[in-house]
Amino acid sequence: MAQPATEPAKGSCSTPPVHTEDAVTSVHPVDEKLHPSRLVPAALQHIAAMYAGVVTPPLIIGQACGLDIAARTRLIAASLLIAGVATILQTVGVKGVVGNRLPFVNAASSAGIAPILAIAETNSKGHQLPAIYGAVMVAGVFCLAVGPFFGRLLRFFPPLVTGVVITLIGVTLMPVPVGWAQGGDKSAADFGAMKNLALAAFTLVVILLIQRFGKGFVKQVALLFGLLVGTLAAVPFGMADFSGIKSAPLAALPTPFAFGAPVFQPAAILSLCIVMLVLMTESSAGMLALGEICDRRADARTITRGLRTDGIATLVGPVFGGFPTSAFAQNVGVVSLTRVRSRYVVAVAGGALLVLGAFPVLGAVVSLVPMPVLGGAGIVLFGSIAVSGIRTLSEAGLDDSSNIILVAVALGAGIIPLAAPTFYAEFPAWAQTVLGSGISAGAIVAVLLNLFFHHLGTRSRTAPALKSS
Repeated sequence: MAQPATEPAKGSCSTPPVHTEDAVTSVHPVDEKLHPSRLVPAALQHIAAMYAGVVTPPLIIGQACGLDIAARTRLIAASLLIAGVATILQTVGVKGVVGNRLPFVNAASSAGIAPILAIAETNSKGHQLPAIYGAVMVAGVFCLAVGPFFGRLLRFFPPLVTGVVITLIGVTLMPVPVGWAQGGDKSAADFGAMKNLALAAFTLVVILLIQRFGKGFVKQVALLFGLLVGTLAAVPFGMADFSGIKSAPLAALPTPFAFGAPVFQPAAILSLCIVMLVLMTESSAGMLALGEICDRRADARTITRGLRTDGIATLVGPVFGGFPTSAFAQNVGVVSLTRVRSRYVVAVAGGALLVLGAFPVLGAVVSLVPMPVLGGAGIVLFGSIAVSGIRTLSEAGLDDSSNIILVAVALGAGIIPLAAPTFYAEFPAWAQTVLGSGISAGAIVAVLLNLFFHHLGTRSRTAPALKSS
């Protein structure tokens, strides 16, 4: 009887309990559905990290296109709505079709701002957004077409190239917050007045103090706190305009093509397709990073589904007032920092963005932030983008002299429109649109020089580029 008793005991230890325990613990952290007490705070952290980035493109583009507060409010609401839909689509997805099913945030990317502003400058008022949206829609189609094969193209976009582009995004956008700090409207009598500069400086100081002395969640949302404190400080001086809140509807869905039917201009399309390649590289890098952080490696199929979602959001977004979408690196950082890897946390954050987009009055709250306050915060925001590019370049093998030359020439080409805005004045209109954006010009030069130094004619030079990617 000892033998039968021993065998069941052995079996009970090796099979039933293990299977029972596995049934409880086999859920991967990415697929874990957290209790609301953990899920809600974690989702709030993601919202706090992404919110300023989501509303920045519509704020900048709306201001550049001369939109009034009501129109800018509609742009902000549309940006929030599209970001919510895209994020839910990425995290929940349709298995095997769309969505990388990782804790991945999709929203309008700041990388598209500079070329979009270049498109706005080459079109008359009232025709700017239709030209922008036409180019964005084609860029979405381009992403859908190229996405399945993009893995093969990644070797042409190593950190050496993407680092240049990301650095140029921050550098070329820096005049924007400087103009905001002066008041935003160059035709205004008080543009550049000391009160505007003082308010911008105050906002910047608040952000720096929170970064220095804040801890945990407070430190993570220093930008938002800076915007809030700066706006409150502007109220006693009559520098905050509340008319947008009074006129904004409480709840409304974005109207399709509210800013006009899309117009398709070849130069604008080429410019944004180039940017789309950069955004696809950024998204792919984000998925690979999240795969490592979450212990669920992102394979080629995962990246294809993720890029397909980017393409759908970029294609459909302009119908309602959205812009090119991509990964939000700051939210990858949140996952890494908190180690909360559940995709449902980010899905809830996407749902919150969806709700915010459906209530334009909430977007109007953002639009009432005075331009000088946005200027003080924008210096931090766009400066941090440039720093991200510099960090990427630091890992790109700059001990190689050819790589140094590549970066030097590409950065120089990208800074020309900033240093000499009329440099391309005698060029054809299509060339002005493409080269007039420092990001597009720098990206083209970086890709071509990467091909020249690392891919054409010699195998020996290919190794550094592939290693850096």
